[in-house]
Amino acid sequence: MKVLDLQCSNGHGFEGWFASEDDFQGQLARGLVECPMCSDTAVVKMLSAPRLNLGASQAAESSSPRHQVATTPDVQMQVAWMQMVKQVLANTEDVGERFPEEARRIHYGEVQERGIRGQASREETEALMEEGIGVVPLPIPKALKEPLQ
Repeated sequence: MKVLDLQCSNGHGFEGWFASEDDFQGQLARGLVECPMCSDTAVVKMLSAPRLNLGASQAAESSSPRHQVATTPDVQMQVAWMQMVKQVLANTEDVGERFPEEARRIHYGEVQERGIRGQASREETEALMEEGIGVVPLPIPKALKEPLQ
């Protein structure tokens, strides 16, 4: 199993697990490797140091405190973003393409107020905002829309 450090063209870093280098290259060529943050398929492999498991050094490692990997502000931002999106998904109802109509019904008191999410075009979103209806465009990473393999 190969664990690779990857990065999309938007600068999001993430990890990918592949059976081999050929497996990675094949999936990359077919557009199957994509960023979990933005679904970008323009992904490159980053340089990373190999990790070697040597039996003799395990005893030395276990006696010393585990090395904590520092996270960069970009990684912290990605983690916070994913947690926020998960929170939204867990606490809202998906109304799909009915979003603009349902948002209006809630705003005008026709139905009980509740948290909703769904799809709306740019024009529909702007129209809702012009009516004073609070909406926030929120791109949801594909990885959170469906079960992970």
